Amino acid sequence: MGKNKSGIKLNTELDDLDFSILTHLQKDGRVSFTVIADQLNVSIGTVRTRFNKLIEDATISIIGRVDPDKVGFRAYAHIAVYVRPATLKEQVAKKIARMPEVSFLAMTSGAYDLEVNVMCRDNEHLVEFVNELSALEGVHQTNTTIYFKVYKYAQPDLMLLKQG
Repeated sequence: MGKNKSGIKLNTELDDLDFSILTHLQKDGRVSFTVIADQLNVSIGTVRTRFNKLIEDATISIIGRVDPDKVGFRAYAHIAVYVRPATLKEQVAKKIARMPEVSFLAMTSGAYDLEVNVMCRDNEHLVEFVNELSALEGVHQTNTTIYFKVYKYAQPDLMLLKQG
C-alpha cells in the first residue's frame, strides 16, 4: 500500500465490481450511478461508495478529454530526449513534466532516455517548444517525429488484466 498526493493510503486491491465500475466510467465518464447500478445489479449506494473510494485512492479521476485536432492542436509529435550526464534524468524529467505542451512523458530503456509526446498549436509552436526543451540543462540531444495522423487515442482496456 502506498499513499496518494494527499497522503491517503492507496488500496491497490481492486475487485471485479471495481473493475466493472471503472469500465463503465471509461466508456462514459458522465454515466449516472443509477445506470451503472442497474447494469451491475447492485445498489446505487454501493456504486457511489466504490466510486468515492476510487476517487480518494487516486485510482481514477474524471476529466473531459478533448480531441486535440478538433480543438486546434495541429502539431502533435513524439520527441526522444537524450540526457547527459545520465544522473540528470530525474531532474530533466521533472522540468519537462511541468511544460504545458507535454501530454505524455516516460523514462525508457531504449536508445534514448526520455520519451515525450507533445501537442502544439502549429509547427512554429512545436519549433519553439523543441528549442526550449533543448535548452534545458542536461538535454544533450533530441529527435522529433511528427505524427501526421493519429488513428487511436485511448485509455487501456481494463479487461486485458482479467486475461491470462
